[in-house]
Amino acid sequence: MPIRTHRGRAAVYRRLWGWPLRSPKHLVAAIVLVVATVSGVGFLLPGPLPGAGAGGSDSESVRDYERYSRDDAVANDAESSDSGFRGAPPSISVPTARPESAPADPAGLEVVRQWVTRWSRTSEDTTRQQWLDGLRPYTTSEFIGVMNTVDPANVPATEITGELRVDESTETSMRVRVPTDGPTLRVHVVRSEQGWRVSGYDRVD
Repeated sequence: MPIRTHRGRAAVYRRLWGWPLRSPKHLVAAIVLVVATVSGVGFLLPGPLPGAGAGGSDSESVRDYERYSRDDAVANDAESSDSGFRGAPPSISVPTARPESAPADPAGLEVVRQWVTRWSRTSEDTTRQQWLDGLRPYTTSEFIGVMNTVDPANVPATEITGELRVDESTETSMRVRVPTDGPTLRVHVVRSEQGWRVSGYDRVD
């Protein structure tokens, strides 16, 4: 029959709490029952997440895992990149020795003479186009574009005054000194598909 009054319930509670104190056997039985209950509850509860330390949180564990994963990925990428360069670097052929000297080619010297003659023989009536047309057969296409910027009225010479002298000579190029009644020129002439052509000059004095 259910207990419906507060006095009845209180009497039942007093009997329950007082039961362990009635005898030593009751006390031992009550202690064993409490220990078994606590152990069972602890067994049923889930354990802590792996990697969570004291005071840690699930979000911190996830962040640590992501950070370590990124670090490993970066390290692997760096190792993969380095492995592509562990071999010897590609060799680049750079000529270190100067071309061997060779006797001066008379055909090249004649081109130099003709070029300086047309460079220096100008008059007040000579137009730039006439002057360039005289130089063109003896000049490389690249250098004729440079000469197009020169005013023939400013050329400080009118004729060759001495013998040509070769400073350097190889199978494909020569540097030749040409004295004039103005400055002495050092003319650079190269061998091309069209023959010897002047590719530049400078003034020695």
